[in-house]
Amino acid sequence: MNVLVINCGSSSLKFQLFNADTEKVLASGICDRIGIEGSVLNYKDSEGKKTEKKEPMPNHTKAIEMVLEALTDKQNGAISSLEDIRAVGHRVVHGGEFFKESVLINDTVLTHIKECSDLAPLHNPANLMGIDVCRQKMPNTPMVAVFDTAFHQTMPPQAYVYGVPYEWYEKHKVRRYGFHGTSHKYVSQKTAEFLGLHYHNSKIIVCHLGNGSSISAVKNGRCVDTSMGLTPLEGLIMGTRSGDLDPAILEYISKREDLDIQSILNMLNKKSGVLGISGVSSDFRDLLDADLGGNERAKLARLAFAYRVMKYVGAYCAAMNGVDAVSFCAGVGENAKFIRGMIVRQLEFLGVELDEEANNICGQEAIISTPDSKVKVCVIPTNEELVIARDTKAIASQL
Repeated sequence: MNVLVINCGSSSLKFQLFNADTEKVLASGICDRIGIEGSVLNYKDSEGKKTEKKEPMPNHTKAIEMVLEALTDKQNGAISSLEDIRAVGHRVVHGGEFFKESVLINDTVLTHIKECSDLAPLHNPANLMGIDVCRQKMPNTPMVAVFDTAFHQTMPPQAYVYGVPYEWYEKHKVRRYGFHGTSHKYVSQKTAEFLGLHYHNSKIIVCHLGNGSSISAVKNGRCVDTSMGLTPLEGLIMGTRSGDLDPAILEYISKREDLDIQSILNMLNKKSGVLGISGVSSDFRDLLDADLGGNERAKLARLAFAYRVMKYVGAYCAAMNGVDAVSFCAGVGENAKFIRGMIVRQLEFLGVELDEEANNICGQEAIISTPDSKVKVCVIPTNEELVIARDTKAIASQL
């Protein structure tokens, strides 16, 4: 069964075509700069051969048309016709409380996704565009929605409720939702498999560290807490996002800088985090170079990021009354050995010692704690697209 995975962003579209039976990637790529001058489609076949096509993409309709043309191209395509695609899996960022698992898309599902758009205004509308276009181009092909928030719906009320008037939750669904759920699901399962743990009798902390970062506590295969909240702004200091802060800061800065709430939120989302602290970059590689060059603010940004990760790990150890393993994933977690090292060296309270040589790896499964460490610390590359493909296959197979 061939499954196409679509991940629509506001100005980009990532895709992978899987043979869902063997889980082999038949083709993959990305459409960049949709609606912006310089649009380009980068395509890679199963053998790793890359092709590039520069053509205006005024909208997601054109982008998906180009993806489908690339997949069926007689010379470089992976399939002979669109009929070879058995199902399409769509990443949807926010499912609110409506969706606790992946679902077959119908008109009712689309209505609920639209209702969640206020909670993810940059993401859900783009996700909906991708769904709408694929339904037009492949009207007889099953479409499945896989939600970033679904894995975290097992959190108990005491973990997701905020200390605000309860009517805000009842009327407006103000609560913690969490994100990167497909990554946390995949990495927690893979960690248990890698270490020989029984997934449903384990305590695992997943550190998804990238430009957007989040941490989850997974106890006996169920998420019991996670760092992101109503939106992806809460939690860790990130590339450009502030993470946790005193909400009174908004009023304080509003008065002193004469800014409205939208302007402040824009700054908290796009001009804060390690970029805001350092004044250098949101890219941790740039921060390292600047730090080594004597830039004190770049050093502070790295220290603050690592410190905040350590605090969440400690909190989630308490939440689960212990931990068997801590795993790093995503761009920074998989590749930035200096950041990993800074974090792991602060986990001595868990009986953890960093294996400096093992920590040199990038982008591959490894244990980076010493053999005598009481808690195993791992690097486990994430694979969100595979989770989407698996869920899509499972639902489509029942039709």
